[in-house]
Amino acid sequence: MRENARAAGARAPAGHPELPELLSRTARGDQEAFTAVFDAVAGPVLGVVRAVLRDPAQSEEVAQEVMVDIWRLAARYDPERGSVLTWALTLAHRRAVDRVRSEQAASDRVRRVALLEQTPAYDEVVEEVENRLDRERVRRCLRGLTERQRQSVTLAYYRGLTYREVAELLSLPLGTVKTRMRDGLIRLRDCLGVTG
Repeated sequence: MRENARAAGARAPAGHPELPELLSRTARGDQEAFTAVFDAVAGPVLGVVRAVLRDPAQSEEVAQEVMVDIWRLAARYDPERGSVLTWALTLAHRRAVDRVRSEQAASDRVRRVALLEQTPAYDEVVEEVENRLDRERVRRCLRGLTERQRQSVTLAYYRGLTYREVAELLSLPLGTVKTRMRDGLIRLRDCLGVTG
């Protein structure tokens, strides 16, 4: 049965018994022969390509590429392996599948680039983590101050008040506020391990 299929495939399709000869002449550079091959296979080639791609514009482009391949590869045609039409449709199917894969790869690249652009840079992530850790260390060290030191440091550094404004707000002498702030900052420095 396989031999019968091969023998049938080696014959030209009905209405085109001259295709193997025309393709052989095309391989030798005969443009008229190629025109006849083109007329015989262009429609089925476009049909196969369109079935794979489903995009009419891309289908026409790929079908044109297949026809160029037929011109360039005509010498590779082996009548023992199938008819000219089968060979041409195989080229068409392969080319269409290659286009689908190429489009998918391009789409995947675009998606990966978009994801990378949305992902914060490594340094931004590290910086945010370090800032959070620093804030937690400062909070822990602030809890180690006396209530009066913590109050003075918090008003000055978190609310942005001057020594004088802190003294007025707490109803304390300016010198007392400065002493509490100095002692509180020294304890914070030691707790945070800051040198200098």
